Amino acid sequence: MMKRRQTKPVFIGKVQVGGGAPVSVQSMTNTDTRDIPATISQINELAAGGCEIIRVAVPDREAAEALPLILKGISIPLIADIHFDYRLALAAIRAGVDGLRINPGNIGGREKVKEVAAAARERNLPIRIGVNAGSLEKELLERDGGVTAAAMVESALRHIRMLEDLNYTSIKVSLKASDIPLMLDSYRLLAGLTDYPFHIGVTEAGTIRYGTIKSAVGIGILLNEGIGDTIRVSLTGDPRHEVRAGFDILKSLGIRKKGVELISCPTCGRTQIELIKIAEEVEEKLQYLDKPLKVAVMGCVVNGPGEAREADVGIAGGKGVGIIFRKGKVIRKVVEEKLVEELLKEVELL
Repeated sequence: MMKRRQTKPVFIGKVQVGGGAPVSVQSMTNTDTRDIPATISQINELAAGGCEIIRVAVPDREAAEALPLILKGISIPLIADIHFDYRLALAAIRAGVDGLRINPGNIGGREKVKEVAAAARERNLPIRIGVNAGSLEKELLERDGGVTAAAMVESALRHIRMLEDLNYTSIKVSLKASDIPLMLDSYRLLAGLTDYPFHIGVTEAGTIRYGTIKSAVGIGILLNEGIGDTIRVSLTGDPRHEVRAGFDILKSLGIRKKGVELISCPTCGRTQIELIKIAEEVEEKLQYLDKPLKVAVMGCVVNGPGEAREADVGIAGGKGVGIIFRKGKVIRKVVEEKLVEELLKEVELL
């Protein structure tokens, strides 16, 4: 079993990040924060899908003024994403948000950071230092001749020191890049230099298909090394896909057991049922089920129950028929048209 990096705990609302807590899954809204009903609706939809922490952009005063009403309509912790204007950070804190994501270097200098840190400390509010490969300090880029892991880490350490000098230590850190080797090297380097918890992810990962692959590789490698306390899969698309992909990454590594893990075999010449259609239907029907189950959809009875013997329940196809099995033991035979229906009945019994 992997040994997780030991980190300090911080609390985003009631969700603990770091300090040995389960790796949490978060997302970010893509609604206009000023559109209160749309933002509340999307947050609640994401929460229903398992999202544990949500972040919203706060680009102006109107968006900041929307935060109290948004907070009244949701049930998961909310983080305000702030850039350039420290007054928006102060307004978000007054509104009652559960955390901030800022870059201390771009919100107006030390005195303004001092005001934000003091207000956040008074509310016991965590701040995420968000370092991004696309917005590093010019002097670091010139020093290293471009974006490097060393420059990313130096930027993070500067911001950490600034907050620590202001007697503020409720910190988590992210070092995001769209280049996976750069992202990996940056987190690995900083992991040996601080014990603050990490928010990990591949920024600007891309569309749902390719972005999910990139995120699974980058996030998965770090998690397997014990690095990472909360994750976001950043995708160009409906943020519900981010939440689903996040939990799928955690499940694939055995880190979290939330929801159903679907096992399905590739089709081959032995397959005599519509396996692809059946597997997709089962996945759709079970996608929001919160039971920590392993469900198998196998194409034939030759290897089905044996290869999927660790599954809690599953089906294996024959010619126009299939079998229902539990933990590798056959329960009964079912006609193909009833396979999904009967499988779902078994799932309900577990």
